[in-house]
Amino acid sequence: MSFQLVSTIFIAVALAMDAFSVSITKGFTQKDLNKSQIFYYGLFFGFFQFLMPLLGYLCGSTVASLVSAVAPWIGFILLLAIGLNMIRESFGDEEEVTDKFSFKEVTLLAIATSIDAFAVGLTYAFLGSEILIPSLIIGVVAFLFGICGVFIGRKIGNYFGNKFQIVGGIILIVIGVKILLGF
Repeated sequence: MSFQLVSTIFIAVALAMDAFSVSITKGFTQKDLNKSQIFYYGLFFGFFQFLMPLLGYLCGSTVASLVSAVAPWIGFILLLAIGLNMIRESFGDEEEVTDKFSFKEVTLLAIATSIDAFAVGLTYAFLGSEILIPSLIIGVVAFLFGICGVFIGRKIGNYFGNKFQIVGGIILIVIGVKILLGF
């Protein structure tokens, strides 16, 4: 296995960690997910993790300094809003606590957790490296991590109940802070 392939796989796994954490959170807060909805989590996370490096690559050095300055704030604001909403809903009636699947929310989560992948695309452009194969690997890994995360979260949620929605909201906020601070 070449060094470039191994490093791309490590990059893909690192980029997929935020999506994996969010998927776990959604798995334990959304009790009634069916197989197609779980597939959508993987698909959306995988698609945006695939798309963002391509967009970063296309933007190249032209907008690198502008985008890199605001991208962490975008990710932070999206995850903060979703996390605070989850915490707020956890204090409502039992009917409100049932976190339902939403294409809007999964899209926002997928975008927020894939902003780092945009920066990776910029890096590939700066290095003059090929981007299509790395983007495909990054997308496939995020897809698999997204699906696995939901299944793991469902198992955890069955043991701890609905109050895990508070924990889920806190996790999303922490991931947002992590993105903002660049850790």
